[in-house]
Amino acid sequence: MARVNRFAVLVDVRGKETLAHLPNSGRLGELLVPGARVWVIPQPSELRRTAWDLALVDAGGELVSVDSRMANLLVAAGLACGAFSELCDYPVWRCEVRVGASRLDFMLQSESGSCFVEAKNVTLVQDRRALFPDAPTLRGARHLRELTRCVLEGDRAAVLFIVQRGDADSFSPNRPADPPFASALEEAAARGVVVAAYRSQITLSGMRLGQPIPVYL
Repeated sequence: MARVNRFAVLVDVRGKETLAHLPNSGRLGELLVPGARVWVIPQPSELRRTAWDLALVDAGGELVSVDSRMANLLVAAGLACGAFSELCDYPVWRCEVRVGASRLDFMLQSESGSCFVEAKNVTLVQDRRALFPDAPTLRGARHLRELTRCVLEGDRAAVLFIVQRGDADSFSPNRPADPPFASALEEAAARGVVVAAYRSQITLSGMRLGQPIPVYL
């Protein structure tokens, strides 16, 4: 396997080198390595340059989802079934809401007010600790500032880190990779933004939200 550009990788499909779409803009340096076992999903369409999506990577026996879109889908499913104890009091919610200069993933509503939620996809785990981001993200820090502003204006806000693998026991911001993001997360938490992390349960049959894990800032 070899990365061609930000959103494309070369993979071996049935003995033939094939271009696949990579639905993830992170570096994924520990996952996208030559010889890694991967799973792809066929996406036949005349409108696409690639006929496959890269879905899973085997990281030493641990299945890791590299599709960053799954974080939002898991959060949406969790909201629908009341899986988040921090956010269980909001019967109405909608996706992709403009707040300031950003689009946040969810806005939850109840009679008592609104709660703005951002979901972040995590793939990097070191010594059983999930870390985000794996590369500097100006957009991610901006989202945290918007969430903080929401709290200061009287609403609630939360950031949910969805670890798309099952081998993490805790979560921390990846300060060596992105000090401004780590500082923005610390500031957001201090101002009242809810910070939570959940691991995932992944099999070749599907993916589901797993248990919450401790957050250490």
